[in-house]
Parts: sequence; C-alpha cells; structure tokens
Amino acid sequence: MVTLMKKIHWEKSASAFLIAAILLIAPALHAAEWVGTPAPVIKLADQDNKLRSLQDFKGKWIALYFYPKDKTPGCTQEAKKFRDYWNDYQQHNITIIGVSGDNVSSHKDFATTHKLPFLLLADENFEMAKAMGVARGFGPLRFASRQTFLIDPEGTIVYHYASVDTQKHAEQVLADVIRLSANSDKPGN
Repeated sequence: MVTLMKKIHWEKSASAFLIAAILLIAPALHAAEWVGTPAPVIKLADQDNKLRSLQDFKGKWIALYFYPKDKTPGCTQEAKKFRDYWNDYQQHNITIIGVSGDNVSSHKDFATTHKLPFLLLADENFEMAKAMGVARGFGPLRFASRQTFLIDPEGTIVYHYASVDTQKHAEQVLADVIRLSANSDKPGN
C-alpha cells in the first residue's frame, strides 16, 4: 500500500511539474512566433474617435501595448510611465499606442485625467487583441492581457514582451529601440 501511495504521489508530482513547465515555456514559444511577422492591418478608434491603423505610423517605431482596463492601478502606472518617457520616445522616433477593450469615452477620460500624450485604441470587440493572441477572459468578462509588441519602422514585429513589469517596462522599451536602431544602422544590415 505504501508503495502504491508513493507511486501515485510521484505521478501527481510529475504531472504538476509537466503542467508548470508547459505554462512557463508556452508564452516564450508563443512570443517567438510573432517576431518577423507584419503588424496586423486593423482600424480602431482612438480616444478622439478617429480611426487609426498601425500602417498610419510606417516609418516610426511603435510600442503597441495591450492592457486590461483603463483606470486600474497597474494600467494607470504603466500608462504614466510611458507618459513620463514621452520626450525620449519622440527623440528616437517611437510612438506609443495603448490598446484595451474599453470604449472611446473611457479612453478619452483616462488620457485626459493622466495627461497621456499618446494614442489609446478602443478594441471593444477585441478584434486586435484576438489577432495578436492577447484576448483573455471567460463568459462576459473579457480583457487584453498585459503584453507589448515592438514594431519596426517597416511595420514588422521585432520583439514581443509577453511579461511586463509596469514599473520598468517604459524604460525597457526605450532601451530596446535604441539598441535595435544602433544594430540596424550598421553596414550590412
């Protein structure tokens, strides 16, 4: 009986380990699938109700960041960090575009309240979130998971941040664009 109990315990532990490993590795594998692909061609309304497409920003670096909900602590912190680096982004030809399932009115209030100088796109039907694989939820509760895609001036996704630290992410995006720009300026690239 003891041997059987040990075997069952080991099998449960092995199964739990395998599940944990898959959950840890899957985002990295999924992230790699985006690198080298073109940005999606989807039009969404911004906080001023103007239809925007990522193709409108060809020639600029784009940090396309998805977030769950306007006016929540983590989302507000992340947006304010992007705001605080805005002048640095402008110096390096970077535009920031936030996307969530909130409506235009909510985005307008969020941008005005926190003096956000960048676009917030209203993805109420989660069209872009689904296309980028970041739509989450169950039943009536839907949201975009906190992930960012870095898109080069030609419109190609060059990096996918599947895990984001809201305190450090804005600075990380800036550093990555500076590094990638320096590499693309070298002869032979």
